[in-house]
Amino acid sequence: MITIIDYGIGNLGSVKNALDKLGINSVVSSSPKDIEKAKGLIFPGVGSATAGMENLRKSRLDKVIIDQTRNMKPILGICLGMQLLFSESEEGNTKCLNLIEGKVRKFNTELKVPQIGWNSIKQKPSRLFKGIKDNSYFYFVHSYYCVPDMKSIEIGVTEYGVDFCSVVEKDNIFGVQFHPEKSGEDGLKLLKNYVRLAYANNTSN
Repeated sequence: MITIIDYGIGNLGSVKNALDKLGINSVVSSSPKDIEKAKGLIFPGVGSATAGMENLRKSRLDKVIIDQTRNMKPILGICLGMQLLFSESEEGNTKCLNLIEGKVRKFNTELKVPQIGWNSIKQKPSRLFKGIKDNSYFYFVHSYYCVPDMKSIEIGVTEYGVDFCSVVEKDNIFGVQFHPEKSGEDGLKLLKNYVRLAYANNTSN
């Protein structure tokens, strides 16, 4: 089973619908038990980093996510979920989960912010991109972007005024700045690829 983490912020229904379309068994839950027994975690999010972290800390899900991820359970952060995996965000000077060392910065560009719409990703080799052509387009909605300390974990780069990290892979931790559930067939392929590797590479029973 895949657990979609419900911390009161995010487009959980559309992620669940995408997994249902793929025939993947999943549950939307805020239960630590569902997180602990899952084969893999999906950590979506829409909104502010400050509100997201406040909700996680109030529910104590921050500790559950950190423990499970450090125990090598696969996790996929989507949009704000990816940003919250990092050390801190400029949005409200928010301290995040620190599962990936680095910062989340606001776009400083003459282009319209937030970025809303389709944009391409220049890929590096990754299991997430199996069957997806380089420079394929995905759907973005965001004002902030991630800057990992380790450039080696950047497996996808997108240009929007600046070249920014749009996909990360660090051991069992994956993150995408775009919304795969809103990105057509390539987005569904990426979700399917994540679920496949989550079932193949996890420590749960």
